[in-house]
This record gives sequence, C-alpha cells and structure tokens, in this order.
Amino acid sequence: MKLTNEQRREVIEEIADNWKLEARSEDSKRYFYNYQEIRRIKNGTKSYVIGRKGSGKTAISEHLFNLGKDDSKIFTEKLTFKNFPFNELYSLSNDKYTSPNQYITLWKYLIYSFICRMMLKNPTVNENIKVKLGNSYSTDPITNLPRVIGTWTDNSFKISGADREVSWIEKVNILEDIIMNNLNESQYYIIFDELDEDYRNIKNKEEFTPYCNLMTSLFKAVQDIKNIFRLKEHHIYPVVFLRDDIYRLIQDADKNKWSDFQIQLDWNKRKIQNLMAFRITKAFDPSMETMEFKTAWNLIFRKEAVPMGNRQQSKMNSFDFIERSTQLRPRDFIKYIQSCAESTLEAGWQNPQIPPKTIKWVDKAFSNYLKDEIIDEIHPIIPDIQNILQVFSQIRKQTLRITEFKKSYNEYLKANTISETNINFVLQTLFDFSVIGNQMKNHRSIFRYMNKEARLNFSEKIALHRGLYKSLQIL
Repeated sequence: MKLTNEQRREVIEEIADNWKLEARSEDSKRYFYNYQEIRRIKNGTKSYVIGRKGSGKTAISEHLFNLGKDDSKIFTEKLTFKNFPFNELYSLSNDKYTSPNQYITLWKYLIYSFICRMMLKNPTVNENIKVKLGNSYSTDPITNLPRVIGTWTDNSFKISGADREVSWIEKVNILEDIIMNNLNESQYYIIFDELDEDYRNIKNKEEFTPYCNLMTSLFKAVQDIKNIFRLKEHHIYPVVFLRDDIYRLIQDADKNKWSDFQIQLDWNKRKIQNLMAFRITKAFDPSMETMEFKTAWNLIFRKEAVPMGNRQQSKMNSFDFIERSTQLRPRDFIKYIQSCAESTLEAGWQNPQIPPKTIKWVDKAFSNYLKDEIIDEIHPIIPDIQNILQVFSQIRKQTLRITEFKKSYNEYLKANTISETNINFVLQTLFDFSVIGNQMKNHRSIFRYMNKEARLNFSEKIALHRGLYKSLQIL
C-alpha cells in the first residue's frame, strides 16, 4: 500500500490523539474488536468474563451496553460498582441460605428489578403490565446505584402483584412470574462491572470472606437464572466481569460447573497481532476491511530492526521488541504504540513512520507504566508491593536465585521497610502476576501470562519480567 507522508501522519495523529487505555474514552464503534468469544457472550452461551486488568473486560462491557442503540429488540442495563459502599450489600443477606450462598436472593432480586426497568422501555410489552411495573420502577437513568438498591430493598417499596406488604426477599418470586409471563423475542442484558472495588480495600482474610461470599452468590444467582429461563425464546443475559486473580481465590463446591458459562480472556501473539492490525486499519479508515498484520504494522512503523544489547549489535524486529516488554495484554500494546505515535509527532520528522530509536526511547516510559499497573493490581493482596519491588532494584539482576531474593528481603524486614513476613507467599504472588517467571535450564524464561498452567518452581532461578527492567533500574 503506497501512502503519502501526509496520509501516514494522519494515521499517527489519530493513534496519538484517540487511542485510549480506558475503553469508555474511546470510539467503541470504530475500535471495538469483535472477536470470536464476543459472539458467545452476546448469544448468552457465556455469562462469566474472567481476565486480568488490561485484558479487555471493560471494552466488552461497553460494547454490550451499547448494543441497544442499533437494535430495537435489545435492552441493556449496566451495574457499575466503582466507589460502591459494599457494606450495604453485606447487610442484605437471606438467612435461609448458609454461607456462601446467602446473597443469591439479593442478586436475583436486582437482576429481576433491572429487567422490569427495561421492560418499561420495550414497546412490545403489554401496556397493562407496563402500567403495573411503572408504579414501582422508573426508566430514568440511574445516577446513584446505592440509593436505588436501598429503595428497592426497603419493605415499604411496593410491587404490583403483591396483595400485602412483603419483604424484598418475597418479591423475587413475584418478579420472576411477571418476567416469565411477559417475555418475547426481546433480549435483556444485565452487565455487572467493576466488582473489584471492595477487593481493593481488603486487608486480611476475615475481610475477604464476606466479599468472596457476595461474588460466589452472584455467580450462583446467574447460573440459577439461566436454568430458570433456559428456553430458547427466553433471552435474559446476565454477564459478570471479574478479575482472574479474584476468581482464583473463590472456593466453592460448584465452581467447576461454572466453566460451562465462563470465558477466560487469554491473549497470545497471533491474537494480539490480529487486534493491532484491526486497530491500525480503523485508524487509517474506519470503513476499510482489516489489513494483513504486516501491511498494517508497516503502515506506521519503519521496517528497520531495533538495535539492542550492550554494543547495539543485535537486532530485533519492532513488534518482537515491543512484545517482550509487555504481558501480552491489549492495554499494554495500546499504551506502547500510542506513546510511540506521540513521540514521533513531537520529533517532527518528515517521514512520520515510527523509527527504531523512538521505540527504544518509549521503552523506559512504558516500563514505569507497567510497574504502576502491577502495583495497582497487587496492592490489595500485598500492601507492601512498592517496597518489595525495590528488593530487585537493590539486587540489580535480571535473573537470580530465590536464596538471593530471600536474603535481601530479610534485610528489608529487619529494617521494618516491609511488613509481609511470608516470603514464599510474596514470591508466589509475584509469579501469579508475571512479575517474575522461572528461568529453565535452556535459559528460556516461562511466565504465567504465557502459560496459565505454569507453577512457580522454587528450585529454579527466577527471572524478572523484562518490561520492569528500566523502572527498577536493572538496566
């Protein structure tokens, strides 16, 4: 594809200005990548979307939320729990259930209530039913989710169909019957997002238990609703988005059954290249069919390899150079490429393609970004994480023996710089989040983001992730 420098510059400007880390800030119609897993979520086959921070959960939730804008048969509600006072939910348990199932009724009640709200907006629903529902629910946009939930769970909140004052727990069956009797071809999506907010504030196992019970009950409530409305003409689709580290901590006898409805957002090199080809193509022309990866990549990157090593005599192609600094998450690549585009524009070169020296220059800033992302992810589990990472800065090695790490770690413990005394727990957590991997006998390193089944081998050397070298002053 032959392009003028001006055309290339326009693509670079689009990437610099409009590629965003936060999916809500992007033009989702232009940049949402509709890969195979999305079809299974949209048709209700899958209801649990599990993935690491930066793996694309928010982008999918935004896409689902916007489906109704283009299809009159689709209705969506999004429940965002950011800054939510979870203590209000913990107080709404159903004592008929034992732990961890005591919140199943609450979640079913919320799901049914939001479906009733959506039915009010549906012109194909019987008007008499809409009048009854209108006495209880409103179609106004929800600006304060805690207040709405508080209103709905108050015993004074009345639902048409109840001939006496009943508790919100008893109202679940009433709502279930109303919904069951008034479903048609319309589709209802209820999206649960940003459920990790209370997890950020958990400091110990005792505090984690009610949160874990709440999440366990949510998964079971969704499973229960899917079984109740399992007929093909019933299109009720609750979708739960949750971080994989939280999901791993949930222990329940029924958890294995959830796999039928679960999608793990795993990325590999091929899928990332397909995603980048799509995004670069849409940056060039939103109406254009997706280019081959090499064509799209060479549209914005120069073909020269990136020099590397102490004497800069070794070389690596630009994609592989960027890839080794990432953890193969979409957000990592978006951040790196967007930063490259910004730096290229600032340099003002006549040829606006991104050169190797810009890729290398951006690598340091990206390393700081990756460090901040990891600190944010691990902090709820290990509040000392920022100081723990400094242990690697003190040792200044890319690969090291576990005994070396423990020796330096103990020095920090003696100085009261770190409070977490279980070093094996720290190492396991660092491995789970791919801060470290194992270096095998062939000098290759294996990280968990490469292989979800990988387990930390305490008898092998550990390797620090390359993307953290510069932020931790290893290089």
